[in-house]
Amino acid sequence: MEEVVVEALRFGGGEGRIAAAREVAKFSSKQRQGVTEKGVISPLVLMLCEQDYEAIEAALFALLSLAFGSERNKIRIAKSGAIPEILKILECQIVPLLDLAAAALLILSSCTQNKLEIAASGAIQLLIHLLNLNCDIISMQAKLDFLSTLHNLSTCPQTVRQIARAGCVVSLLRLIYGLEKSSDLVEKIMGLLEEIVSSSDIALKEAAETGGTIPVLVEAMEEGSAQCKEHAVGILLVICQKYRDRYRGMILSEGVMPGLLQLSVDGTWRGKEKAKELLLLLRDCSNCGSRSKQSKNVLLEKVMRKIDRGERGGTSLKLVEEMIAKLRT
Repeated sequence: MEEVVVEALRFGGGEGRIAAAREVAKFSSKQRQGVTEKGVISPLVLMLCEQDYEAIEAALFALLSLAFGSERNKIRIAKSGAIPEILKILECQIVPLLDLAAAALLILSSCTQNKLEIAASGAIQLLIHLLNLNCDIISMQAKLDFLSTLHNLSTCPQTVRQIARAGCVVSLLRLIYGLEKSSDLVEKIMGLLEEIVSSSDIALKEAAETGGTIPVLVEAMEEGSAQCKEHAVGILLVICQKYRDRYRGMILSEGVMPGLLQLSVDGTWRGKEKAKELLLLLRDCSNCGSRSKQSKNVLLEKVMRKIDRGERGGTSLKLVEEMIAKLRT
């Protein structure tokens, strides 16, 4: 069977090659490895250049199957010229093929050796453009895959600078404004933003200086999923660590304290640690003016002393709840 498939892909006509590509997608891991060694990747990549959507779809399924679980095949597929062809499919916004092309780019981007080539092919700018399109033709799954691809690329020091310079930070922040903060999409965006601003001073400065960043991060920290809250507080923390004197007052004025204290009690492990670090940075910013403020400051200091000592008992939790209630009045 494998010999017939290889022969059809290398030397066959249109329908025969489409049928052979579909067979590759059904092969076992051992069979896939066998046909790869016999040179099926190049003809499959050539099928991506055709005008026949059926041929492109069959080739994408086959290439996804070959790439799955094999770093060597991911490299081979990239070296055979698949990346520019996949980007063309995405750029043309061929609706039946968008999800498959997004998945193919994502799986290729998971290989370290492919990241620079993908970035150099213009993928970063294209993915940001597609994410910001105000239309319904791009599915939620494709958008999630675009974000995951950008996240994969952001783990490479050379590409994270390209992502920062491509205006990714502002584009992602704009995308968040109109979305439900508890959505999977916002969680992915927040994870990507945290990765970028933690790795690039350019991106961090851009995030801090973009109007509306602090409010949207505070909102995400209060209304997002557990992971989203963790990422949002992580971004606020790096902003405050780098530009404490400039932004701590703004962070406080957005009403961050109730959500921050809540997160320090019931967030993820990492979220709790980040929340406590941010609380410690913000604690000396309170102006002791009115009696109400003084009362809140005294209670906050009690809570912070317990956090400093690492206390997690019922009394500490009660104090946090009391502080949150007071801050919301």
